[in-house]
Amino acid sequence: MTTLDVRLPRRRVRRGRRVLHLLAEHAPAVAVALCFLLPLTIGVLTAFMTQHQAGTGALWPSPWEFGNFRKIFSAMPFGRDLVNTMLYAGLSTIGTVISSVPVAYALARMRWKGREAFFLVVLAAMMIPAQVTSLPLYVLYSHIGWVGTLKPLIAPGFFGDAFSIFLLRQFFLTIPDELTEAARLDGAGELRILWQVLIPMTRPAIAAVGLFSFLYAWNDFYNPLLYTGNSQGGQTLAVALTELAKNGHQNAYELQMAASLMFLLPILVLFFLAQKVFVEGITLTGIKG
Repeated sequence: MTTLDVRLPRRRVRRGRRVLHLLAEHAPAVAVALCFLLPLTIGVLTAFMTQHQAGTGALWPSPWEFGNFRKIFSAMPFGRDLVNTMLYAGLSTIGTVISSVPVAYALARMRWKGREAFFLVVLAAMMIPAQVTSLPLYVLYSHIGWVGTLKPLIAPGFFGDAFSIFLLRQFFLTIPDELTEAARLDGAGELRILWQVLIPMTRPAIAAVGLFSFLYAWNDFYNPLLYTGNSQGGQTLAVALTELAKNGHQNAYELQMAASLMFLLPILVLFFLAQKVFVEGITLTGIKG
C-alpha cells in the first residue's frame, strides 16, 4: 500500500468530520429556516397543481398547471386590487418619509422648549394599539366621506409615524454635532443643514424606514378591511385574497395559492433589490467623532 493510498482515507475522514461539525453547528439555524421555507414551498407547489391534485393533498404537481395564474384575473379583479395596493403602499411610504424626517431632525438637533415632553408623546404613541384609535378615526373619516376610499389609508402617513420618527431620531443623534455647528457658522439654515448635511449621511436609515413603511402597508389587512371592506373598487390585495375564498372558490386551493404567490412576489423582488440598503440601514451606527 502506497503513502497516497493511506492519505486518501484520512482526508475523507477529516472532510466527513468537518461536514458533520458544520451540520451540528448550524443545525438550529437550518431547522428554523426549514420551518419558514416548508410552508412557502408547499404553497408554491400547490399553485402549480390542478384542482383535483390540490384537493387530494398531493405534494408534487403532476402535471404542472401554469394556467392557474391566468385564471386569477377572471376569478378576481387582481389588476385593480394590485393598483390599489401599490397606491396605498407607495403614497403612504412617501408621506411617512417626508413627514417623519423633519420631526426627527427637530427632536435630535434643534433646541426648543418642550422638546423632551414632545419626544415622550412620540414614545407613548408607539405603545398605543391601532385598535384603540380605530373608532374615533372611523367616525372622523365617515363624517368627511372618506370611508370606502383609499384616503383614510394614505392620509395618516403624511402626519408622521411614531416608530419612524423614533428610529430616524436615533440615527441623527449618532452624527457628530461639529458637522451641524460648522454648517451654522457658515450661515446655513436648519432646512439646508437637514437637506445638505444630514440626509446624505443617513440615506440607509431613511431607506430602511421607507422599506418598513412599504412592507407594513403592503401586508396591512386590518385598516383596508375597516375602511374599504365594503367597497367594490377600493379593496387592496390583502382583503381581496380573503374574498377570493368566499366567492365560490372555497375549495380552489390552487387559485388561492397562486394569488398568494403573486401577492408575495413583488415584496420578494423589492427585498432582494434593496437588500444591501436595508442591511446598512439596520446596522448603521453613525460616524464616531
